[in-house]
Amino acid sequence: MKPKLPFQIRKRQLISLAIFGIMILASQLFFSVYRKNQVYETPDIHFIAAVTPEITLIDFNPNDLDEKQWKNLGFTDRQIKTILKYKDIVGGNFKSKAQFKKCYAISEEKYLSLEKYIILPETNLGFKNKSFDSRPFEKKKLNIKGKFNPDLLSQKDWENLGFSEKQAAAILKYKNYLGGSFISKEKLKECFIINDVQFSQLSPFLILQEKTPENYVNRFPKQKEKEPIKIKNYFDPNELNADQWQALGFTEKQANVIVNYRDKNLRGSFKSLEDIQKCFVISADKFEEMKPWIKLSVSAKGKDEKLALQEKTDFATVDLNQINFRQLKEFGFTEKDAAMILSFRKKLGGFINKQQLLETYDIDRATGEKLIFVAKLNNATVTRYALKDAPEEWLKRHPYFRYSADKIIYYRITNPDDRKIWKFLKLKPEYEERMRLYTINDR
Repeated sequence: MKPKLPFQIRKRQLISLAIFGIMILASQLFFSVYRKNQVYETPDIHFIAAVTPEITLIDFNPNDLDEKQWKNLGFTDRQIKTILKYKDIVGGNFKSKAQFKKCYAISEEKYLSLEKYIILPETNLGFKNKSFDSRPFEKKKLNIKGKFNPDLLSQKDWENLGFSEKQAAAILKYKNYLGGSFISKEKLKECFIINDVQFSQLSPFLILQEKTPENYVNRFPKQKEKEPIKIKNYFDPNELNADQWQALGFTEKQANVIVNYRDKNLRGSFKSLEDIQKCFVISADKFEEMKPWIKLSVSAKGKDEKLALQEKTDFATVDLNQINFRQLKEFGFTEKDAAMILSFRKKLGGFINKQQLLETYDIDRATGEKLIFVAKLNNATVTRYALKDAPEEWLKRHPYFRYSADKIIYYRITNPDDRKIWKFLKLKPEYEERMRLYTINDR
């Protein structure tokens, strides 16, 4: 009789495998039914902070910004009020980046994002004039060997004392500005290149008088006063532009006031001698001098009738740099638009190309495009300067230059070369292109 043990073992193995297979199938069936009955919901995602528009930054002087420009930098109305109030508290101007940073409305993170674009010295300890540099002076000891007269020092002598080549050149330029002599210790101290620490080292060795003489101002010849202009020809005040009013003896500012008074307040014409006399920039003496030579072409009523009957202006012959308030209104501009165009043209000093008229803020663009298509433009009389020679007031007032004015003034002190100044400014191409319209071509 054969043993049954191997068969029994195989039987149990087969039964175990069958049971294990059934369990696997059952579990798969269970999980498939479970997943089928599950309901998945899309999660509701909420962003903690809204996406803010990216702010494009350019170099700026915080002393020149108005409320709108502060807002463009990303500050709230409340922060702007705090910043402007703080500026008044510190004397009306921020003198350094360090002082600007102390304003509690400007967070540390915000200051770091603006710092490299701010045109201000790091601290207010170095320069007497904040317009010239944004770097603090190094506090190093000067190499002084004995008493000396600073008027006799050359460029190399100043360098041997411890000043850089550019600083030495600027010091000599300052001496020339004073008339070839530093005059006194007091005057030398006013040189923006020499900081307080350096002056304290120099002072005991200077062979100069302590104080500036009271008669120092008399060293320079006084400008001759202009002789009063005598009027010898008849003129119609309704036909004169600003330049012609200046030719009668008025300043540029007075001439512009007279033209604006006539074109805006009196709607284009003086109707009587009384209208002229009422203009506040025309003194009683000046009016009496002008009165015998004034020749109003028509009376008030006659002038209105003449304007009503006259032919329309031929705008194909009108120069955009000469067009007046009445003509702009005649073409279709509102009084506000006409005034804005004339104001913008005055700030620029005249249009160089026709497209500039369309840069005027918030005017009817369609009417502007029609005008520049029809009218002509003569830009021959528009003033242009080299960057190294441009007056500071002009740079700070001109719409295209005012945000770079401080940097230009600084760079040209030690680099009086326009090509170098343009290179140092590192302007965006569109800004440089606009500025070059009003500079003498050096390329």
